[in-house]
Amino acid sequence: MAESFLPTPGNSRALRAAFGRFATGVTVVTAASERGPVGITANSFASVSLEPPLLLWCPAKLSRRHDAFVTAKHFALHVMGTAQDALIWGFANTAEAFEHSDWELSEHGVPLIAGCPARFECTTRDRLDAGDHTVLIGQIDRVTTEADAEVRVFLDSDYGHFVAS
Repeated sequence: MAESFLPTPGNSRALRAAFGRFATGVTVVTAASERGPVGITANSFASVSLEPPLLLWCPAKLSRRHDAFVTAKHFALHVMGTAQDALIWGFANTAEAFEHSDWELSEHGVPLIAGCPARFECTTRDRLDAGDHTVLIGQIDRVTTEADAEVRVFLDSDYGHFVAS
């Protein structure tokens, strides 16, 4: 039986659970900051436009890493694979979890993680206030893909992967 409710500040947990019914990929976003290279695990990612090539992601304002990403001129969004769980969990907990991966700095000083199913190197184009998050829209400058990497999927607060039928 369907259940419905009006989203209010008192039932944000139920709203979060409803959002969780939509399967998403898992990403790690990286940037250069005043304190050095930083990263964060995020599933708030979407393609915006092919012409021009744009994407968006949304850091939470309560995150200690929010300001580092909102002020960054460049960032990289990495679609994570099933073999990268240590990295996913590492960046969920700390901004400096780079020891879990092979990485190098781009020409803009942005950390680029190797072995991801897809990586988008971006220049920040727009910053939009959106409630308890900021929407960051990036102009995609370069795309790198790994054909054999399986994509990690997040659904109902759990990780998995997609098996095509």
